[in-house]
Amino acid sequence: MKYIHTNIVSNDWKKLAKFYETVFKCERVLPKRNLKGKWIDEGTGINGVHIEGVHLRLPGYGENGPTLEIFQYNKTFEPLNKQINRQGLGHIAFRVNNVEKMLNSVINAGGGKLSDIIRKKIVGLGKIIFVYAKDPEGNFIELQKIE
Repeated sequence: MKYIHTNIVSNDWKKLAKFYETVFKCERVLPKRNLKGKWIDEGTGINGVHIEGVHLRLPGYGENGPTLEIFQYNKTFEPLNKQINRQGLGHIAFRVNNVEKMLNSVINAGGGKLSDIIRKKIVGLGKIIFVYAKDPEGNFIELQKIE
């Protein structure tokens, strides 16, 4: 068994992909996806669906590592209020060398800050430094460092 990707349904896949490529150095995996036809209608259960997007290789795992799949559908629902504790997928996390510097990169690229930077010693783990942030579409990201 092998983990392969996480999907984000985006309002603007090109803009969101650029954010993850710029801030987190994710690498685009070709081909660009342009999915339509009976097979994808049947696979998603959505008649007349058209999906565009891209896979971005996550940093730190080499050429065969997992990807972040950013897709934009031609038919979507308005998002519910996003809350860090809402049931379902909560956040994606990146281990970084400098939490504050990476948070500034997130903000400068159009994302936002969700919480203060927390520093806490955890027995058996060490000192964890982390913050929750948001990408430009409000998806939650944890930035963390363990010393």
